[in-house]
Amino acid sequence: MKIISYNVNGIRAAIKKDLAEWVKSCQADIICIQETKAQPEQVDLSEFEDLGFKYHYWHSAEKKGYSGVAILSKIEAISIKIGMEIDTYDSEGRTILCEFENFTLINTYFPSGTSGEERQEFKYRFLDDYYKYISNLKKNYKNLVICGDFNICHKAIDIHNPDRNKNTSGFQPAERAWVTQFIEEGGFVDAFRKFDESPHKYSWWTYRAGARKKNLGWRIDYFMVQKEFENQLVSSQLHNDAVHSDHCPVEIVLQ
Repeated sequence: MKIISYNVNGIRAAIKKDLAEWVKSCQADIICIQETKAQPEQVDLSEFEDLGFKYHYWHSAEKKGYSGVAILSKIEAISIKIGMEIDTYDSEGRTILCEFENFTLINTYFPSGTSGEERQEFKYRFLDDYYKYISNLKKNYKNLVICGDFNICHKAIDIHNPDRNKNTSGFQPAERAWVTQFIEEGGFVDAFRKFDESPHKYSWWTYRAGARKKNLGWRIDYFMVQKEFENQLVSSQLHNDAVHSDHCPVEIVLQ
């Protein structure tokens, strides 16, 4: 079972850049997309349906052309849960859950705080509420697999210039501490770091100053796998070759 998580920064734009052809080459079973920036009726998914992705699950933002998550799957979900039941976040299309036979997949697009203090505070409130949301999910769902754009670099190894960015949104001490708590107290494994502890491995690069070509990036896209399900992880990797977005896809393979 191969699952891909990808912030495409606009699914319609990514499709025009041959996203479906790349998906075909990677032979995934489930694709989790963040920043769809579209309503379902605005997107032609026929190319994906031809590849076997017959099941589409969406949570779009109320604001057109903004945020949004979707899951495209070759396997039908047993149940679906749209949003966190908190209107402030759900109006922005932040998260969607699909329950499958052996695990529960949660695709989330975390808020960014880069536009100013107000949105940074919004982000911190989201983090607190998301922790509670996931804790509650554990009561009713098994083997949680959480993926998406967290908009946070966890450790210094996850960002190209940790000293200069130490107070920047996405690498602030409180944000990083939240990720540590989420992993250690929440009972999760950072899937990529389970297999690869090497530096200079990033999933997002600014469009400015040729950052991607120079590999001046941030690792802000994750798969977090519940500890009880950790032994089912076979591999995880970043697909730096995919250039449909300012992010790259993250992959896990489950046994």
